[in-house]
Amino acid sequence: MRRVPVPRPPLPRFRRWWLTALAGVLALLAGTALTGSGTAAAVPRAWAPKPAPMTTPWTGQVSVDNPLPEYPRPQLTRLDWANLNGIWDFAVTSADAGRPASFSEQIRVPFVAESALSGIQRRITQNDKLWYQRDFTVPSDWDGRRVQLNFGASDWRTTVWVNDRQAGAVHSGGFDSFSYDITDLLNGGTNTLVVSVWDPTQTGAQAVGKQRLGDVTPHPGGGIFYTAASGIWQTVWLEPTAAAHITRLDLVPDLANSRLEVTVRGAGTNGHRARVTVTAGGTTVGTATGPVGGEFSVPVPDPRRWSPDDPFLYDVRADLLSGTTAVDSVGSYAGMRSIGIARVDGVLRPVLNGEFVFQTGTLDQGYWPDGIYTAPTDAALRYDLQKHKDLGFNMVRKHIKVEPQRWFHWADRLGLLVWQDMPSMERTPDAAARAQWEAEYDRIIDQHRSSPSLVMWVNQNEGWGQYDQARIADEVKAYDPSRLVDNMSGVNCCGAVDGGNGDVVDHHVYVGPGTTVPSATRAAVLGEFGGLGLKVAGHEWYPGGGFSYEDQPDLAHLNDRFVGLLDGIREVRMPKGLSASVYTEITDVENEANGLLTYDRQVVKVDETRVRTANRALIDASRSPAAPVTLPTGQYTSLRVTTPGYTDRYVRHRDGAVFTEVVTGGSGTLLKNDATWRIVPGLADRSCYSFESRNYPGEYLRHRNSRVYKEGGSGDLFRADATFCTVRGTGGGIRLSAYNFPEQYLRHYDAELWLAVPGGTRAWDASAHFTADTTWAVASPWAP
Repeated sequence: MRRVPVPRPPLPRFRRWWLTALAGVLALLAGTALTGSGTAAAVPRAWAPKPAPMTTPWTGQVSVDNPLPEYPRPQLTRLDWANLNGIWDFAVTSADAGRPASFSEQIRVPFVAESALSGIQRRITQNDKLWYQRDFTVPSDWDGRRVQLNFGASDWRTTVWVNDRQAGAVHSGGFDSFSYDITDLLNGGTNTLVVSVWDPTQTGAQAVGKQRLGDVTPHPGGGIFYTAASGIWQTVWLEPTAAAHITRLDLVPDLANSRLEVTVRGAGTNGHRARVTVTAGGTTVGTATGPVGGEFSVPVPDPRRWSPDDPFLYDVRADLLSGTTAVDSVGSYAGMRSIGIARVDGVLRPVLNGEFVFQTGTLDQGYWPDGIYTAPTDAALRYDLQKHKDLGFNMVRKHIKVEPQRWFHWADRLGLLVWQDMPSMERTPDAAARAQWEAEYDRIIDQHRSSPSLVMWVNQNEGWGQYDQARIADEVKAYDPSRLVDNMSGVNCCGAVDGGNGDVVDHHVYVGPGTTVPSATRAAVLGEFGGLGLKVAGHEWYPGGGFSYEDQPDLAHLNDRFVGLLDGIREVRMPKGLSASVYTEITDVENEANGLLTYDRQVVKVDETRVRTANRALIDASRSPAAPVTLPTGQYTSLRVTTPGYTDRYVRHRDGAVFTEVVTGGSGTLLKNDATWRIVPGLADRSCYSFESRNYPGEYLRHRNSRVYKEGGSGDLFRADATFCTVRGTGGGIRLSAYNFPEQYLRHYDAELWLAVPGGTRAWDASAHFTADTTWAVASPWAP
């Protein structure tokens, strides 16, 4: 267990301003992300945050008047912008009330009202409406240009007024960005911006994810659901543009043809054309001109492929042309990679850049004890992704939440494959709710379709709010054919209905890893498994209230158990067709104590080196699989112990149970018969093995309640219990993994045979001599 070092304090204001200005210029020229700009800050009155229930290393680093100062849209950057984050006037009215006569409180935007960092920290319900107000002035050097007002996200129904006039339509959606052209609403001096937000959380029919109404301070219960997040929760900013300007860039790599497929979308662009230039290290590698709103190709010769091992990004610049004059220019970036499904050694697998690479990741809920839905700083947002890399993962499943675009920017730059869930609804939706959910999903796809890290859309989860699974999967695939689609994560769980289509079949197995196998048309993935829990004193959200799927007594057991799960996937499940796994989860979340890190990000619970090594072995094995360990079926054998000091002992049955016993040439006939087994193809899986008693034909080695017996029987459960898969052991030996519990191995302990779990808490799971005790020599039979 390792304590996380406290990050360095922020740079002095002047130095930050100077570096920000320089970064802005370089970003526009090179297509990298801006990190700041001028502000249009309101002058804060007396304001203070509320005490956070847990403090992260970044809680005290949040600026009062300029929180989250980084440019919020890294794949469509402009030099000029003004951040509106900071202290706003605030009020709460009844849900059906109009604008309040006065704003008696203040809130720090963009932190939700339920959070400590907002300064409000109280429960908001469906009976409330949130009101925000602040003044701003438009910089004088923006004269003659249009002014766009941008919201990263606001949950849920948002209405905006500028100088008492409504700006555009009401926006409904909690996870997508939206903008208004407010030029015609400005007065030339000090302007007043008012925003109202109504959020019904789970009482409504909208996409809500894991938010639930409840106390905003720590309390018992909650289970797998967490504190609600109402109102503005991502950056709000102003941006000047030309009347004709670019509104979106769609950048889709075509690796097979060494080109980038580009669509430049814009407003007021009649009669204009678009030019896109791709550079690497300041050197132009390709440029092309095409129609605005239509797809065209930019050559990228001999492309350097983006991958988790080499997350190389090309810089992109797009110019909007009127004749030969650029009237608008934006910076961006792109990664050249492909993702698809293909048969690899006869097994359907996801392939990255044409190669099967096992995707090992975690479930990432994206919650914070101080900011709830909003990370306190950009460094904090990056930190969780960096920890995935430090721990050797190459993938992350963003679970039932959609993060700010800067989160995707960090995934792109650090090199993590992203499975993106569409946030679920609380209940089966009516027609209006379906239309809203699907429209919001389309907008989310549009806003993140240029991110190279994002490789799969996960439509629905465990049947929550499920409907039309097959249709939605087909429509998402048609809308974004450049990525994989998962029609339902957890088709085996909780009443979920599998649409039967999409690119993967996705099971949830706790603790797992289970026996998910591919079909004729879909690769096999483990969308959730694990959930090993360890509470760390002083780092619990509600002390004593944490839960997990399997509590661990100490760090040693947690490390052994977790690494054992990863090893079981590598040794048994991947060779059987599993192609990806998602461990629950990267951090504790409120009363869930099954994170690899604590909720406050102050403690890394697991041994980073061991976990990284296990993940690396898993990934490497997918690229260079070892030859399978085979046994001669139809022949008799005896299984000899390889533990030093016990190598004269063999597996034998006695009175129905199975033991190890010393067998020599002078042993009796009965003992020799009892210690001889016929190897047959696995009763549950012919690529594995079953061991039939020589003197009791039809009876097999079979585990039951962890103990191993010699028994006969029938049915799926018996056949699975009597099937063992071979894993390469040390010194030329083999290990035998239970077919239906692939992380558990046949082990001798005190002369008895058991199924033992690495890191388990039972006597026969003891870590001492575990590998030796689970390794067997396949010897000549004592009774031929």
